[in-house]
Amino acid sequence: SSDQPPWLQEARAAEPGSPARDRYIFRDGKGPNGDLPPNNWTAGFGGPAWHRVTEKDGKPGQWFLHLFAIEQPDFNWENREVRDYFERVLKFWLDLGVDGFRIDVAHGMIKAEGLPDTPAKDSPEMLAAVSMPFWDQDGVHEIYRSWRKILDSYTGDRMAVAEAWVSPASRIARYLRHDELANSFNFDFLTSPWDVTTLRERIDSSLAAIKEVGAPASWVFNNHDVVRSVDRFALGLTPGTGETTLDRQGDPANLDLNLGIKRARAGALLMLALPGGAYIYQGEELALPEVRDIPENRLTDPRWRMSNFTDRGRDGCRVPLPWKSETEGAFGFSTNSSLTPHEAWLPQSNWWGSFSVESQEKNSDSTLHLYRKALAIRASEEGLGDGPMTWIDLGKDLLAFTRPGNFLCVVNFGDEISLPTGEVLLSSAPLDNGRLPRDTAVWIRSS
Repeated sequence: SSDQPPWLQEARAAEPGSPARDRYIFRDGKGPNGDLPPNNWTAGFGGPAWHRVTEKDGKPGQWFLHLFAIEQPDFNWENREVRDYFERVLKFWLDLGVDGFRIDVAHGMIKAEGLPDTPAKDSPEMLAAVSMPFWDQDGVHEIYRSWRKILDSYTGDRMAVAEAWVSPASRIARYLRHDELANSFNFDFLTSPWDVTTLRERIDSSLAAIKEVGAPASWVFNNHDVVRSVDRFALGLTPGTGETTLDRQGDPANLDLNLGIKRARAGALLMLALPGGAYIYQGEELALPEVRDIPENRLTDPRWRMSNFTDRGRDGCRVPLPWKSETEGAFGFSTNSSLTPHEAWLPQSNWWGSFSVESQEKNSDSTLHLYRKALAIRASEEGLGDGPMTWIDLGKDLLAFTRPGNFLCVVNFGDEISLPTGEVLLSSAPLDNGRLPRDTAVWIRSS
């Protein structure tokens, strides 16, 4: 929770071992005077994952756990009062008619018994290469089974989506068993580089894993935590690996923006042709690049402060969308026409207007129109969405598969090739006299 609600204030004022503190994870510190944190866990945004409180007598006291920002103390999900409270929260919103919920850090509620040290003093990166005592503990599944009963007790297709950074795909599939959650974000897919072999392997492993539990597949290339795919695909970045800012965001001197946009457009047609559902992050349909020129004094991501001002964080993918080409109202983001781009809650770059909805509405070849065309075809094709797919071998640098209804998707990662025969429904970039260029995807009604 935030550190502002009454529960946390009560916990701060209460005695160690009290019911108020048991709603969170309070522990005594190590060392003669408890001056050291209870274990070696570090926060996802940098620094220790423990914050020491001042007791009623004015002396330093216990520590509470925060896997992310200091202002975000972790609940104790072993506490029945906490679980009951969240079940009431779910019912409150379901009674109002909401269709469902996105569960943030869905793999992080339960911690290993005894809160053991991690294998190394590294930040708890979201896709850790080693097992962490605060990620993907078996106890989370008991929570989701109770939530599924609540969701199923309401009319309509009420659902919950897991934001669970869990790998491999067989682990995330456990969250999608018939009595748990309905869907999840596919972070194995999101963290794939623009590479034909890796993407095919991730698609195969994802489909195999969800087949085991009878859940629908999902695909995602962007979200609010990673560098936008335009930049990633141009620079060959792999997000979610807990590397440095430069590793995560790449060197802008090497950024070929046109290449990134071309690959992101091809990736969109790949994603929308695969079996299951696709998640589109705001601005992805505009091929927005990462904003890299936010002044340091305007960065808001807690990563910046908690990393001792070494990690610029995720603000570059969160800048308000450009709706208008002109700068008034922060490129149309605000109804206050006097608001300048610099005054938006995250400052917009001067070139932001060239990616605006207004400018792309006027260009039939824009990325916005590409998404609209693709989504219209997807909605009209009975063979898209859920259902089977079959790989076909057209060459080592090609991802090619069929869907029911003689639908063929081909993505070219190599040299230009001749198009397969059939009617072209849509291509991510102009075709070259019947040939498919590099970094281009095409949808074909095969003959």
